[in-house]
Amino acid sequence: MKEHRLSDQVREHHFQLKHLTVIFVVVFGFQLIVSVINKSSMRSLFGTTQEWYQKDSAERTANLTTTSFELLLESVGRGEMNSEEARRLISAFNILFTQQALQHNTQEICVIFKKGGKLFAVDDGESLYKILFSKWNEGSIDTMSHHDAIILYKKLSSQLISQQQIVSIIEGGRIFKTFVPIIIRGEYVGALFVSERPTFSIITSEVASNYDELSLIYLSLITLGLLSMYFISSYTVKERDQALNALFAEREHSLKEQIIHEKEIAFTRRIYHTYHKAEKIVGFMRSDLSMLKPDNIESIKYRLSKYANFISRIIYDMKWYDPPIQTIRSPIFYTDINEVIRFSINNIFLRSFRKSGTFNISFVEDRNLPAVHVNEYVVWEIIEPLIQNSIEHGNRRDLTVVITTKYDPDVGLITISIRDNGIGIMPSLLETDGNGVKKIFHENVSTKQASMQNVGYGCYIAYEMTRRCGWSIDASNLPDGGCEFLISIKNA
Repeated sequence: MKEHRLSDQVREHHFQLKHLTVIFVVVFGFQLIVSVINKSSMRSLFGTTQEWYQKDSAERTANLTTTSFELLLESVGRGEMNSEEARRLISAFNILFTQQALQHNTQEICVIFKKGGKLFAVDDGESLYKILFSKWNEGSIDTMSHHDAIILYKKLSSQLISQQQIVSIIEGGRIFKTFVPIIIRGEYVGALFVSERPTFSIITSEVASNYDELSLIYLSLITLGLLSMYFISSYTVKERDQALNALFAEREHSLKEQIIHEKEIAFTRRIYHTYHKAEKIVGFMRSDLSMLKPDNIESIKYRLSKYANFISRIIYDMKWYDPPIQTIRSPIFYTDINEVIRFSINNIFLRSFRKSGTFNISFVEDRNLPAVHVNEYVVWEIIEPLIQNSIEHGNRRDLTVVITTKYDPDVGLITISIRDNGIGIMPSLLETDGNGVKKIFHENVSTKQASMQNVGYGCYIAYEMTRRCGWSIDASNLPDGGCEFLISIKNA
């Protein structure tokens, strides 16, 4: 149970290994860049100071050794020395040579003298004693072990004798060869040669080690700081998400209620709109029944059948806000559009407005028009409000409505045109919205007075029905006045 609770808490904070990995990689990369820059700066600093320091260190060491030789030699008298004094002097010389040679930076050390017209380089006390204080045999002294030092001394001897100053030569940028003049009782007698290779390895490694430790501390502190910030921000985001979720849930509930309410209101208005159609059709049916005679029984029977089926379709639409698609279009339907239009003109519009005589309807039909797989009363619901719109909004005493059907077999296209010579459609209603739908096809949009209730549904119902049939509809004003509704049926 505890493990499950811990995992739930981790999930609530949205904490995953990848977050920690990203933080660590970012911090490590940042620290690595800083470390590289710092070490590069450190190397540059050491590079500029190393040559000066190494030269100074080599000269100081050689000068100190030379001073020791000079003080030792000046303390010795000019007379003969017994064996004990000679032994002590040789031991002192060996100590000076050995003390310098034991340093890890020293590569070579010797004393160079010129005697009998020849140069000698010695690195031990006995040889030095023989040259300076006793009779000696030239063959008893090794003159080849410091051959390079003798050659270099020959090049610098005139400078050393004339200036009597320390001379240093750098080879390869790392090896310092230093000559220090030996002056005894004011007289130049030779030079001490020291070859050293001073190194900063100890200092460099210590500085790098200290910086690495410091970098590790900084890295740890930065990582802890980022993790603390992450936990704090995660907790803040969690609380914000909870508040937003509660707000969204409340808004969702409110929107659902509002949408349901608006659908109910819109559905009620549409029922009211279709109710008037049904009421008008029922009036026609009563009129036909009152005119029923033996000689017109077949024609009245035909009209009553059409009227009754249309009313049943209206009642069906009242039951469903969004009826199933198979009740609108299906292969079982074979509807003659010309017949539907003809019936609507003769038995609805001309019958309704017969007494007024303020308009005229003409129908130009294409007899090659194929049947469509759409319920004929759905076609009736599409055509009827469009014709009604032309009649009611034409606002002309000599209004003429022309309905034309045409079929193009090459492209399989059926077009139904309903045009009039009235005042046309307001330009604002021909503007399109973000979905490319013209405002005249919006719900509850009408040119009638705003105080009138339940208007603006005719063109909207026609548009919705054509869309469900897979057809397209458009509205436009004609150049010579009036408007046109054009229905296109593809793949007919």
